[in-house]
Amino acid sequence: MSAGNVTSNVSKNIDLHNNSGKNMTIKDIARLAGVSVSTVSRVLNNHPDVSEKAKESVLAVVEKYNYIPNTSARELGKASSDNIGVVVRGMSNPFYTQIITAIGSKIEKAGFTMVMQQIGTSDNEIMTAAMMERDKRLQGLILLGGKLDYTKEQMHCINVPYVCCTFSNEYGNLDKADYSSVCIDDNQAAYDAVEALYKQGHRKIAVLLSGADDGSVSQVRYAGYERALKDFGLTLDKNLIIEINSYNIADAYEGTKQWLKKDRDFTAIFAISDNMAMGAMKALKEAGKKVPEDVALIAIDGIEASEYMNPVLSTLCQPMEKMGCEAVKLLVDIIGGKSHKHITLPTTLREGETLKS
Repeated sequence: MSAGNVTSNVSKNIDLHNNSGKNMTIKDIARLAGVSVSTVSRVLNNHPDVSEKAKESVLAVVEKYNYIPNTSARELGKASSDNIGVVVRGMSNPFYTQIITAIGSKIEKAGFTMVMQQIGTSDNEIMTAAMMERDKRLQGLILLGGKLDYTKEQMHCINVPYVCCTFSNEYGNLDKADYSSVCIDDNQAAYDAVEALYKQGHRKIAVLLSGADDGSVSQVRYAGYERALKDFGLTLDKNLIIEINSYNIADAYEGTKQWLKKDRDFTAIFAISDNMAMGAMKALKEAGKKVPEDVALIAIDGIEASEYMNPVLSTLCQPMEKMGCEAVKLLVDIIGGKSHKHITLPTTLREGETLKS
């Protein structure tokens, strides 16, 4: 590497003349060594899965710029942030459990440290993320669950790469080149759920959702529900919309319970999440309606608990572990200098026992 190339790749904070690494960051080392940030982190933390060539390059830069004065590589790793932030929106949602486990494992294997903050569904994940970035000196962010209408103005306070996991930005104005996402096609999954009910002979299909225009995944899945009804020649009946402004199982139970008192004419319910479907099933049972003999029920997510319901919930399963792994891979690649990407993963129908008529 020529002196000119070195100078062009080094942060303005580095004083090349006195070889001081006082103001260097892990990104600066990566640039000088010609490797990724994750590789530098693995070298500094003595991870074994690094090639000798990469290790030599990193340590040569560390030595040249005195990045570790009188201390060990591991202590250096702690002195320079290797944190990746994970903001989880919706603390009580069991859907995130498997994804968080996968994210944590993948982050560790990549040589980074996970810093997680869980917030309520009504809390501001962007402000939470911005504070984490400042306080924890993050290398990047994963937003797990969030609104689908972010604007450029809102995201201006985030200065590190970020990945939207389980959702994209359907209704916002973000440039797709400025962020990454990994999720399912929520509109199509909802469509598939309604189609499964339609194929069973159901024509009066209710929908249980948080909100039809709340800027969240609920809105996208409702749009899929509407599209399916239209394609199958079914009339959209506002009386068959159960809107509860929540994803909680208890709220789904109470909302469905109150809706059932109105004695609506229906034969099936599409719940936009497993969690909500479980609450609805309890309300149906208390109202004297058998599932699936009297009412068919289908949802989206595929959380573990729904597989142990009696009857077993029919649902479109999301690839949760893969989703978490892909989110980390995307972020690590971006930290390493690659471009943003958007990944859409398929769902799989678990037929269960609540779909049969």
